[in-house]
Formats: sequence, structure tokens, C-alpha cells
Amino acid sequence: MSKGLPESRSAIDELCINTIRTLSMDAIQKANSGHPGAPMGLAPAAYELWTNILKHNPKNPDWHDRDRFVLSAGHASMLLYSLLHLTGYDLSLDEIKNFRQWGSKTPGHPEYGCTVGVETTTGPLGQGFTNAVGMALAERHLAAVYNRPGHEIIDHHTYVMCGDGDMMEGIASEAASFAGHMGLSRLVCLYDDNGITIEGGTDITFTEDVALRFKSYNWHVLKVEDGNDLDAVLNAIREAKAEDERPSLIILRTHIAYGSPNKQDSADAHGAPLGEEEIRLTKKNLGWPEDAEFRVPEEALQVFRGCVERGEEKESEWQESFDAYRKDHPDLAQRWAETMNGSLKEGWDKDLTVFSVDDGPIATRAASGKVLNAFADKVPALIGGSADLAPSNKTVIESSHDLQKGAYDGRNIRFGVREHAMGGIISGIALHKGLMPYGGTFLVFADYMRPSIRIACLMGLPVIYVFTHDSIAVGEDGPTHQPVEQLASLRGIPGLTVIRPADASETVEAWRQAIKTSNGPVALILSRQKLPVLDRTRYGSAEGLEKGAYILADSDDKSDIILIATGSEVHIALAAREGLAEKSILARVVNMPSWELFEKNTQAYKDEVLPPDIKARIAVETGCPMGWEHYTGDGGVIIGLKDFGASAPGGTVMEKFGFTAENIIQRAEELLKG
Repeated sequence: MSKGLPESRSAIDELCINTIRTLSMDAIQKANSGHPGAPMGLAPAAYELWTNILKHNPKNPDWHDRDRFVLSAGHASMLLYSLLHLTGYDLSLDEIKNFRQWGSKTPGHPEYGCTVGVETTTGPLGQGFTNAVGMALAERHLAAVYNRPGHEIIDHHTYVMCGDGDMMEGIASEAASFAGHMGLSRLVCLYDDNGITIEGGTDITFTEDVALRFKSYNWHVLKVEDGNDLDAVLNAIREAKAEDERPSLIILRTHIAYGSPNKQDSADAHGAPLGEEEIRLTKKNLGWPEDAEFRVPEEALQVFRGCVERGEEKESEWQESFDAYRKDHPDLAQRWAETMNGSLKEGWDKDLTVFSVDDGPIATRAASGKVLNAFADKVPALIGGSADLAPSNKTVIESSHDLQKGAYDGRNIRFGVREHAMGGIISGIALHKGLMPYGGTFLVFADYMRPSIRIACLMGLPVIYVFTHDSIAVGEDGPTHQPVEQLASLRGIPGLTVIRPADASETVEAWRQAIKTSNGPVALILSRQKLPVLDRTRYGSAEGLEKGAYILADSDDKSDIILIATGSEVHIALAAREGLAEKSILARVVNMPSWELFEKNTQAYKDEVLPPDIKARIAVETGCPMGWEHYTGDGGVIIGLKDFGASAPGGTVMEKFGFTAENIIQRAEELLKG
């Protein structure tokens, strides 16, 4: 085992690299938890990338034209934390020593918004890789829209480090295929090919030809046989940067836990501290003081901190370029500044589509398409598409063309049948800043992208999910395409706002709410079937949606019972109210399109909508009943689904499963009789 680098590189390079290795080892040992192997093996490539290639300013981590760096193999977090601290980001050595502890800025896996310089939350393998694809796509789109001859104000790369586990995940395959099709040449992936997973050598399960696979995806593939060879690493990255037609994959043959006498190339080093004795032996093997903990030699720190001066110079040069751009293209510069800061132009939500009873019934998915196109002209940052379902989801921006290789200024993204990747890509677009992404599919297929949704919620990203075909009323396609448990499962994700509008007018308000929500994702739940447009002179303004729930119909006298419903079932509840009135039973109908928005209200408002003294309540929704007891109370009734649907015309399926006014009336009478 070689102790250091080839003779062509200096001792100071070796000192810097071993600083990364030993910081990682020491932090993980102090925490008695973590993954030392990957940081030790990747340290040379990371050092070369961060000090000689990466365009970044540690003193301004949010500089818009910085290169993006994503550590998709998030378990190697100490590699990233070491780099952030050493290159001058606001991450102290004390935070390194506090790795994986309560309240620290160095959590077990990188978390966006927790640690300065962390571009995305990673850990679930493949997600970071896919976020990076989204970032690279955003860069190409914004460059096509805003750059002008002589003014390259958007000109950066996205680098992602991933491991064997990332390569095994299906989402990475989806995203790599998409990136190759799109020709995202500003995307460079450094693949840590160390041949080790938790269970042992990768040859027990992963023997494919990764290089051949990525070549088939239209990637530019490079190999570095020795991950410690800095010249080879540097030349490979430079060659990848020079490629202008395809994304690049650099396969780095590395040694997990490099330098450890007993654990190098061993699965034991993947997910557990090396142990005090092995750390001592490793430091001795690397020519490091054996008893020194968290040692950062001054000579090494000077090299790393050179990133600060170079970064400030790069940003200063960019600012000069932008000032010249603003002089020559003031309108574009103003628009660019607004979109990068997430600002909405004044009047963005005025004079929108208005639906009336006279228009006749319309599916909320169809209404959504009309509303999207009304907003698209007022919110140029809107960009997105569907997972091969645009004609059904109604997600096409009609005033724009497709975003494709050579036409990056388009706003319609064809994600293909890649729901999981779509979720991760739109998260990456949002993380890049400057765009407002959305992605559509059938509600039942939200399951295919759930991990991406969860991570987007964890990061609080302003992305919009357009989920159509929202119930068993889908009909003939049958239970494989009829969502039952999806609404409950989505509502169970912290930070996700779920909105199920009852008609076209509410769909306008749902989109308005989604666009102005900047602190987390919004899921729009939309019908396949046509729904009547409610007479708002009779039932009140659809703006009540902003409250999450509101009284849609009530009696002059105190109601005997409250009917609570969402989406298409609101219309059934209204019909049931009329039937109950004929039986001298007074019913209030509460439309509750969003639990999350309703819970943000004062208790006084919630009690106004759902008076505590009216105990008789029925909730109606074509989905899993779980959670509705919070609003119906112990004595209430929930008309929901505890089974899958069936293949038949939608109206028949609804009737057979009890979603009729007659069933609601019967259940109400039974409830009131006690």
C-alpha cells in the first residue's frame, strides 16, 4: 500500500489530503458513529476538485453563478464538512467536533438549510445524483433565456460525487437516461468505484459494466484507474469540462478507508468508526502524528483558504460582467434579478381565468390546465411537465415549446415514464433557484416518486405536484389506477400542503396558493371526471380555499349535522344536504380542500367552521379514512374506502362503494337517531 501520492505531486498536496482524511476519521470516532471509508478514499479527488476546479466563493455561498457541488453519497458527509471548514465556509472546527450531535451544523447526512454550503439534502441514495441533473437542467435553461452575445451571466457547472449504491438505485438510472437525452454537458459525475457496500464486495450483487451503461445513455465516460493520482483526476475533470455535447461520468477506482492497515478495502470501514487503535495505526501509516486529534496544519490551511481569495475574485469579475449586462439589457437584468430572488411581479395573480355555472361541468384537471396557462404568462419562472402524461394531466404551457437539447429555452419538460426521477429533478431545479418547477402524474403514481417528495418536504422546497385522476371515479382502468391510500399518505408527510379543490373556481385558488407558497411543496389533487362549477352567488367565494376549509352551505337555524367533504365529494354532500332538508334535518356543508391550510388558522376560526357543540358529523372522501376522525370526533362517521376500487364506469364504482347522496342521508339519519 502506497503511503501517499505519485512523486509528480508535492508533499503539501499529500498534507492537505491527509488533513481531510484525519479530520473525517477523528470526527466519526468522537461521535462513535458515521462512515469513514468513503471520505478517506475520495479525499484526493475532492481536494483536487475543490481547490483547483470548483468555482465558488466561501464568503458568499449563495453567489448565483457558482458551480454546484452535490455529495450524492450523503453518508460520506464528513468529506463535505471537512471541505467546507477547510476552504473557509462558516463552519467552525467546533462544529466538526460536534458531528452528529444534537443541534450541530454537522448532521449525520448533509441537510440543506442546516449547513452553509450544502446544496441539497442527501442520504437516500440516488436522490443527490438526480437533484444534480435538475440543477444542470436549470443552468442550461436560464443560460438560454438570459445570456446574450458577449454576456455570459449564467455559466457554471454542476459536480456530483456518487458511489456504488447510487449507481444501483433505479432513480439514478432514470435521471442518467434523462440527462443523456438532454445533453447536459455542464453536468460532471465523479463515481467512487471502490467496490464495497455494507454487505461486502459489490461483486455479490453488482457486476454490470457501468461505463457501457452510461455510454448507452449518451454520456461521455472517462476512467481514472488510481483515485490517488491527482494529475489523472485533474486531467479527467478538465476533459469533462471541455465536453460540450454530453454529461460526463468519471469513474474513479478508489480504496475505501485508504491508509488503514487493517480496514482498507473492507466493508467494515463503510459504516462504523475505525476504532482508536486503528486510527492510530492509520495516522502512523499516513505519516501523521499518531496522537494528534482534529489537527489542521497551517501549511494545509493556507492552501485551502486560497479558495476564499480566488472565489472573491471570480465573483467580482462576474459582478463586473453583470453590471455590463444590466447596462446593455436592463429589462432582462431586472427580470433575472427578480426570478433569482424568487420575487413575483406585481399583479401576477390578477385577471385570471373565471369559471361560471354557465360554462357547464369541467374536470378540475382540465380547469388546472387553463389556470396554468393563465399563470404562465404572468409567472415566467413556471416550468415543468409530466411523466409521459401531459395530455391527461393538462400540464403543457401552450405559449412555449419543449425544453430539449438545442432548445433549452423551452418551458415544457418531457420527463418520460420516470416519476421518481421527475420528483428529484424538479427538486434540483428549485434548489438551483430562479425557476418555479412543477411535475405531473396520476395520483396513484405518487407512490413511485414518494422518496423525492419526502426529501423535498424535508428541505422545504417550493415545488408543485400536479396529481390528477384522484379517485375511484377514474373508473374502467380499475384498482391499479384508482388511488385509495395516497391522500392519507401524502397528508402524513410533514411540510407538504395537499389541496383537493371541489370545482374549477377552487382550482384557480389552489394554483394561486401553490405559486405563492415559498416554504414547501404543494400537491394539487385533481379529478379526471367533470364536476359542476359551483354557483358562487349561492355558496360563497372560492377564496375560502385559502383557509383550508370553509362553510359552503348552512341553515338559518343551528344545524343538526355537519357534512365535511373534499373534491368531487363536495357535490355529493351538497345533494345530501338537500335531501336531508326534505326530512327536516338541517345540515351544514363544510368544504375542506386542505387539512394543512385549515390547521394554520386560529382556534376561533376552526371552531366557527366546526362548532364543538355540533357532535354529529360525517366526513366524505373517496380515500382511506385514516385521519378524518380528527375532524369528525369519536361519535362521527367517516364514509371512505377500506378496500381497493374496481374496474367499471366511474359512476358505477362510486355508487357501489357508497359515495352517493342517498348513502350519506341514510348514515346521517342513523347517526342522529343514536
